[in-house]
Amino acid sequence: MNVALAAAALAPGLAIGSFLNVVAARVPLKRSIVSPGSACMNCGHELSWTENIPVVSWLAQRGKCTSCGTKIGAVYPAVELVTALLVAACFLSFGWSGTAFVAAFFCATLVVVSATDLSHRIVPNVVVLPAAAIVLVSMTVLHPSPEWALGAFGAALFLFIAALAYPAGMGMGDVKLALLLGAMLGRTVPVALMLGMFAALVPSIVLFARHGSAARKMGIPFAPFLALGAVVTLFAGDAILDAYLSTF
Repeated sequence: MNVALAAAALAPGLAIGSFLNVVAARVPLKRSIVSPGSACMNCGHELSWTENIPVVSWLAQRGKCTSCGTKIGAVYPAVELVTALLVAACFLSFGWSGTAFVAAFFCATLVVVSATDLSHRIVPNVVVLPAAAIVLVSMTVLHPSPEWALGAFGAALFLFIAALAYPAGMGMGDVKLALLLGAMLGRTVPVALMLGMFAALVPSIVLFARHGSAARKMGIPFAPFLALGAVVTLFAGDAILDAYLSTF
């Protein structure tokens, strides 16, 4: 049953991913995500339906705008594919349930903030704060417990202290993203934070190896690493936390 649901969720997931590309491209520029419709960010050419098929159109057009020839980055089909796979994974893991829909919304938000942080080095308040509120209310209604609020504010406080201690390496956008992570993950949010931090060590080590002490002044987008930790925790957080606790 869940496998069939996951398969059925792939097509809507691709469509959602296409919309997320619009959000990620326009929100940092403070442009409307509603009007105009999907269009080239360079020349304004409005896309026909044949130019707006997720992944397929990008491949058919060889990653270029059909009007002005501007290159369309591989991030566009990547966002569509990743979104579709995550949405499908939510229904595979949680079945046809309210939790699956909230988890899919959570994953979609993570995709957006990761894309905006990679391209513009920002985690938009207009995206992450309403999403955190929606997820917190939804999880509290679906699974009544203070766990979700405690997870949200505890995770945000943890990263807020980290931002105060090392402002060059942690931004307030990451603090607000932690609020969203805690609202969805509850007691397992420490797993997401730790996984995200460990994942971020890899590029940090590379920077130090290449630039030495000058690397201290070079920031890296942290939101994608937090998102990675959050996704792993969403699907395997309980098992990871239980395995860790059982060793002590």
